[in-house]
Amino acid sequence: MSSRATHKITMLESTIQQKVNHWLEGNYDNETKEAIKKLSETDLTDAFYKDLEFGTGGLRGLMGVGTNRVNRYTVGAATQGLSNYLKKSFPNEKEIKVAVAYDSRNNSPEFANVVADVFSANGIKVFLFTAMRPTPELSFTIRHLGCKSGVVLTASHNPKEYNGYKAYWEDGGQVVTPHDKNIIAEVQAIKSVDEIKFERNESLVANIGEGIDKEYLYQILEPLADKKTREVVQRQKDLSIVYTPIHGTGITLVPKALRKLRFENIHVVEEQALADGNFPTVVYPNPEEAEAMTLALKKAKEVDADVVMATDPDADRVGIAVKNKEGEYVLMNGNQTLALLVAYNLEVWKNADKLNGNQMVIKTIVTTELIKEITQKYGVNIYDTLTGFKHIAALIEHKKQENPNEEFILGGEESYGYLIGDEVRDKDGVASCASIALLAAYAKDKGFSLFEWLIEIYKEYGFYLEELVSITKKGQQGAAQIEEMMKTFRENPPKKLAGSNLLSVYDYQNQTILEVQKGTSKPMETDLPKSNVLAFYIEDGSKISMRPSGTEPKIKFYFSVKDNLDKTENYEKVKKELQEKIQKQITDLGIN
Repeated sequence: MSSRATHKITMLESTIQQKVNHWLEGNYDNETKEAIKKLSETDLTDAFYKDLEFGTGGLRGLMGVGTNRVNRYTVGAATQGLSNYLKKSFPNEKEIKVAVAYDSRNNSPEFANVVADVFSANGIKVFLFTAMRPTPELSFTIRHLGCKSGVVLTASHNPKEYNGYKAYWEDGGQVVTPHDKNIIAEVQAIKSVDEIKFERNESLVANIGEGIDKEYLYQILEPLADKKTREVVQRQKDLSIVYTPIHGTGITLVPKALRKLRFENIHVVEEQALADGNFPTVVYPNPEEAEAMTLALKKAKEVDADVVMATDPDADRVGIAVKNKEGEYVLMNGNQTLALLVAYNLEVWKNADKLNGNQMVIKTIVTTELIKEITQKYGVNIYDTLTGFKHIAALIEHKKQENPNEEFILGGEESYGYLIGDEVRDKDGVASCASIALLAAYAKDKGFSLFEWLIEIYKEYGFYLEELVSITKKGQQGAAQIEEMMKTFRENPPKKLAGSNLLSVYDYQNQTILEVQKGTSKPMETDLPKSNVLAFYIEDGSKISMRPSGTEPKIKFYFSVKDNLDKTENYEKVKKELQEKIQKQITDLGIN
């Protein structure tokens, strides 16, 4: 080790210094060691102060050297740990099979091959996609090929500097408790890079691609298009659709899915059709960000689009835009899109005489309560679960074990993730785009727009308005600040917010309910596992939830307010009043 590198790490905490020394002195490649030596003390701390852990979206972080970065060795260690766990979990399995996919991010193909190397070196059969594919197709493939696990290399909608590793179990859903903790334990048990088997066994790696595409598209589209729906599409086949994959995997299957449904007027945003891990036309490749939709909205104006859709790099999330009453394109948030998807799909099931009280819809605890109002009208069961789509997938499996006859219709979360149908066990941007196009055609066939439909939903069930506030706190210091914020809100919540009494605080970590005005606490009756989430219930009907992100250095605040909307003409007035209420709540929380 150079004297310069030695000097850099002498001031680090002893545990961090030990990790740095381990990498500099261990069997790591020279390129990695040289990169470590060039890091500043601050960067060394951030790169080594902890190990990457499985959060709501799996393993995710900045690419680079270190235990807290995504690189060949952290990906290799995760796969070795997963391999060890698979062998312990399925000791009598003659051949353990896994599927591996990747998105358009920088280094994703290379990391996918590292994963295939390690799995096969451990005697595990690998089905490896030969080119980028949407994450939901990986979920489908696991069940379709009878795999015990699967991995997709993606950082979803994170900035270009990030990559990640989503691990799946045999049900096609992302790993949940106890598997996630057990896999981490196996990874942590790896004390040396020499324990990671990197030598590929070519005989255990099989390439897959178009054959799976065809089966996946058939299985997700067939349930969406019954005879009546196909008749609607035939009448509205010229529905003007603008779609952008934002340089990601959606380009491989979304346009194809729309064409299979017989839509003919599809406009792809050409500037964003090329896969590119640098995402050169956007600041963030996230359809939740208005900026990412700029080129799509420009295209929409040119072709007078009825609906605009954008998927994130791994095509599991979808953002949409529609025309308002003035003919201007407005972005819909995830809660609004989910409300439309629920209203449409339940109406289709009703019209087909398929609703018998034995169907279910699933949402997360931070997603709009409007979904409950809609499902109650149709007599459909509604279930809440924790944030992260892996919990929706796990609940589908749990409910089906309780009652095999209960049918899953759809599920969703406010962060632009939706699942329609039971063939995939993760949010599915491909199936969601298909369903959004169908509901747009359905609305147009009835003579109204999606915006008008949303207003009618508000008039019937109440005007629910939601807003997400994310506060970024990077690095070790940022993590400590987020922890302190949660502690303060947990132990000393405000008595009033926007002039209305705070009635109760639901603490999902301690599983207690604090009755704020009385100053008393009682146990929360819930089947949900513990999670670091707080929910404030306010006397005026508002709800505020807060939680640290499981995939980003952020703390997120979910605001939901409600009022009556008696007539369409009052939409803007009521909306403004609700927005003002949210701003007052933000001020009172002291997070603005």
